[in-house]
Amino acid sequence: MNSQVQLDPHALGRVHFIGMGGAGMSAVARLLLARGVDVSGSDAKDSKGLRELEELGATVFVGQRAQNVDGAGTVVISTAIKPSNPELVAARERGLRVVHRSEALASAMHGRRVVAVAGTHGKTTTSSMTTVAFRTADLDPSWAIGAFVADLGANAGFADGAWFVAEADESDGSFLAYLPEIAVITNVEPDHLDHYGSSDEFFASFDRFVETIRPGGTLVACLDDAGSRNLAERRRGTGEAVLTYGVDPAADVVVSGIEARGVGSHCTLTFSLAGGEPRSLELDLLVPGAHNIADAAAAFTAGLAAGAEPEALVDGLGQFHGSARRFDLKGTARGVRVFDDYAHHPTEVQAALRAAREVAGEHKVHAIFQPHLYSRTREFAAEFAAALELADHAYVLDVYGAREEPLPGITGRSISDLAPSGRVVSTPEAEEAIGAVLQSAAEGDLILTVGAGDVTALGPKIVDGLALN
Repeated sequence: MNSQVQLDPHALGRVHFIGMGGAGMSAVARLLLARGVDVSGSDAKDSKGLRELEELGATVFVGQRAQNVDGAGTVVISTAIKPSNPELVAARERGLRVVHRSEALASAMHGRRVVAVAGTHGKTTTSSMTTVAFRTADLDPSWAIGAFVADLGANAGFADGAWFVAEADESDGSFLAYLPEIAVITNVEPDHLDHYGSSDEFFASFDRFVETIRPGGTLVACLDDAGSRNLAERRRGTGEAVLTYGVDPAADVVVSGIEARGVGSHCTLTFSLAGGEPRSLELDLLVPGAHNIADAAAAFTAGLAAGAEPEALVDGLGQFHGSARRFDLKGTARGVRVFDDYAHHPTEVQAALRAAREVAGEHKVHAIFQPHLYSRTREFAAEFAAALELADHAYVLDVYGAREEPLPGITGRSISDLAPSGRVVSTPEAEEAIGAVLQSAAEGDLILTVGAGDVTALGPKIVDGLALN
């Protein structure tokens, strides 16, 4: 039985965020402000996000100093905050309550019925779709998502309804804090081995996540994914509630008739309610790819578990325009469309490129890929190479190290050297890759920048370059 306790946000005193300008931290700060909590925070540099929080009532510090925690009752940190940070050192010396961002988010959820969306891939899109669909179904949910969602106007918001939809990040094990009534697992494939150490431990973390579901709650799982299916089977074996979705005809929500329709997609969802006769609804999405269909099916199934009207859920899903950095159109010039995608695991890269091929049709797909983390590049170099072979031309930048120090011999060439076709090449410098796609892209083609690092900044440059040629 899970022993986690969600603290009442009003029992935290003033809450100080170290690194408040980051996407995840700013989302939690926004939620606590909405709940009437006194919030302060700092970051090394000023940013638009900090100023928005200041306008909402937060006390903002640019630069990190020990005195910034004066008067705080609780200090919030993320995995990125080093033990030597002066504010963290001061907080520990003073005996202040220090909590991880996930615990602060759990506190912001206090008193709400939680839908926690987990999985190696698709968390952001599924949690975004779930929130949009719940709103259309008049459930008025609160939400916390790891990306800006245009349809919601922010990455987090607090509303009057009973439900709270949260993206549950497994990267550092923090997804165990949320005590969901509905837990969604889109898929389970090994990743973040720099944190977990082994695939076995990574899989075990999802077993622990399922154990955090509140008594009487429901697991929503993808029957098409082996890891998710195994979790569903084990939970059903204990007599607990499970709803499954997928193209597998044994699923509770069966997806069929998948079609690409321009930059959108279509499918049929077949399901039964409370043992009634099977029903079918047509779903038309404004986003492409079978992976987005799967995420929509997950959101729909979560909505059924919450008791929402199926027709309202389908209507909401049909209005979803996508999340930031998820097959995000950056612009069109000279008849060439330029998209950006956050994919940073081989399965995600493969899904993004398959969607790109659907949208491009008979025209070519040109990809610029930036590997994220040296450890991930080392573990999955062959899989990345195979995925990138789906492009007509793929250019691999050097590794974006993020929190990691370089590993000897691990570069973008670790991937391109394993691609036999010659279509995947190493271009360590971003300008070289931009020049290559500008030279090779023709009218009707599609250019896709891919990765979780700063490769996202290349899209506007490519659009501008196309316009000049």
